Amino acid sequence: MPVSDANPAHPASPEARKDLVLGVMGGSGLYAMDELLDVETRAIETPFGPPSAPYTIGWLARGEGKADLRVVFLPRHGQGHRLMPSEINYRANIHGLKQLGVTHLLSVSAVGSLRDNIVPGQFVVPDQLIDRTQGRETTFFGQGAVAHVQFGDPTCEALRSLVIAAAGAEGATVHAGGTCVVMEGPAFSTRAESELYRSWGAQVIGMTALPEAKLAREAEIAYALLATATDYDCWHHSEEEVSVEAVVKIIQANVALARSTISGLAQMLPERSAELPYPRACAQALITSPEMLSPETRARLDLIVGHYLPVST
Repeated sequence: MPVSDANPAHPASPEARKDLVLGVMGGSGLYAMDELLDVETRAIETPFGPPSAPYTIGWLARGEGKADLRVVFLPRHGQGHRLMPSEINYRANIHGLKQLGVTHLLSVSAVGSLRDNIVPGQFVVPDQLIDRTQGRETTFFGQGAVAHVQFGDPTCEALRSLVIAAAGAEGATVHAGGTCVVMEGPAFSTRAESELYRSWGAQVIGMTALPEAKLAREAEIAYALLATATDYDCWHHSEEEVSVEAVVKIIQANVALARSTISGLAQMLPERSAELPYPRACAQALITSPEMLSPETRARLDLIVGHYLPVST
C-alpha cells in the first residue's frame, strides 16, 4: 500500500529512512563541527532521559552535483567535557540520533594503543569489540520486552571500508580492522591489565564504544568506530606511563585530521540509505509476544521496534 498523509510511514520504517543521514559522535577533543552549514541546535527529550548535550544539525557540502549531506553531531561527554564514560546516558544519546533521522553513525573515540605498530597519532578502524564495562545500561529492552539482536560483527563493514578510505585519503596512517577493548574507566589500566589485553590479541583500548555500538545495533543504525590512538596505555616500558597532559597533546593533533576525514567520508556516502544498508537488526529479535507488551512499553520502544509490531487496537 502506498504511503499517504492518511497512512504515513512509521518513522523507523525503511520508507521513512530513505535518505542517508550521518550521525557523528564526538569523543575527547571533538566537541564541535565547524564545517557544518545551515546549523540548528536542538535539545530533545527521549524516553530514556536527556542526551549528553543538545544536538547540532547541519549539512556538509559535497559539490559535483551531489546533494548536501545531512549530519547530526553530538559530543558524547557533554559541553565542556563534563561527563565521565560511566556517566554518559548512552541510551538517550543513541535514541536521540534515531529521533533525528540518523541512519549511519561514525563514532570518534580516543584510545590507547596496545601494539608497537600503532603509534600515537595514528587511526584504527576496529571491526571487533571486547566489553569490560560494568553497570552501564546496555539495551533499550527490558521492563516487559525481551529481545536479542545479532552482534557477532559489531560494526558495519561497508561503512568501515569508506571510513578507512576517507582517512587514508586525508593522509592519516590507518590500521584497518582489529579489536578494541572497552574498559570502565575513568582510571587508565594497570600494567597487568594492559598485558592481559595484549595477550588476547587486542589492538587498542578505550572507554566509550560500548554500550554505544550495542545500542546503535538495536536502533538499526549502521555503526563504525574511528579510534584515534593517543598513547601506549602503560604496557610500553620504553615510553612514559600515560598522562592526561600527553594524551591531550595528541588529541589536539588528531582532531583536525578526524574532521577532514569526516568531510571526506561525506563525499563518499550515497544519498540513499538503500545503497549502504543499515542493519534490520530487530526484525526477528523480539521474543516477547506483541500482545503482552503494555501500552507504556510499546510507547517507550516505538522508535526501536514499533515498525515491526502489529498495529494495536
